[in-house]
Amino acid sequence: MAFESLTKILDHKIIPVVAIHDAGDALPLADALIRGGLPCAEITFRTAAAAGAIEAIAKRGDIDVGAGTVLKVEQVQQAVDAGATFIVAPGFNPKVVAYCIDNGIPVTPGVSNPTDIEMALDFGLEILKFFPAEAFGGLKTLKAMSAPYTMMRFIPTGGIGPGNVLDYLKHPKVAACGGSWMVKSDLIAAGQFERITELTREAVAIAAQARPAAS
Repeated sequence: MAFESLTKILDHKIIPVVAIHDAGDALPLADALIRGGLPCAEITFRTAAAAGAIEAIAKRGDIDVGAGTVLKVEQVQQAVDAGATFIVAPGFNPKVVAYCIDNGIPVTPGVSNPTDIEMALDFGLEILKFFPAEAFGGLKTLKAMSAPYTMMRFIPTGGIGPGNVLDYLKHPKVAACGGSWMVKSDLIAAGQFERITELTREAVAIAAQARPAAS
C-alpha cells in the first residue's frame, strides 16, 4: 500500500529533510531544490514554522512536500490541512500509523529493529524509514535486519551524506535516502539558496549513479 502511494516521492531517490525556522524561507528553498533537480521536501515538525512552510510550498503545485518528525495524530491533521502529501515519523506510533492508513494518507514510520518491522507488517506497510541509520550500525545493520523481510524496502535517514548515500542507494532494499546535508538550517537562515542548489545538484548526480543503465 505505502509503496504505491509513495512511488512519486521515491523516484527522486533522495528526500531532503528540512528543519525550517522561518516560513518566509519556504519559497526560496523550493526554488533552490527545483533548480537543483530535486522537487521534493520533507518539512520536519521540529520547528514552529513547519506548517506554514508546508502550506507555502504546497500551494506552488510543482514540488512534492510532506511532513517529518510527526509524533502524534494532531500533527498529521495539521500537516495534511497545510497541504502535506506524505507523513514521515521517527518511530513507530501505532496511533499515527492507524490514523494515516484509515484516512488514506501515505505514511513512513521509523524502525530500528525486527519488532518494529513486524508491527509495520501488521499494518500492511511496505516502505519504512530506517532511523537513525548510521547510529544503529548503518548499511551493515540494515542488510542483516532486512534479510528475513523480502517484501520490505527502506528509507535510511540519519547520518546520511554525500560520502555514504551511494552505498545505501545501491542496496536493493533501499528505496530512497533521507538527508539534510543539502538543506542545512544554517544555509537556509543565511539565505544561501544558490549553495543549496549546488549541493542539491551534487546529490542528484550521486543518486543517478545508483540507477540501472538504460538498455
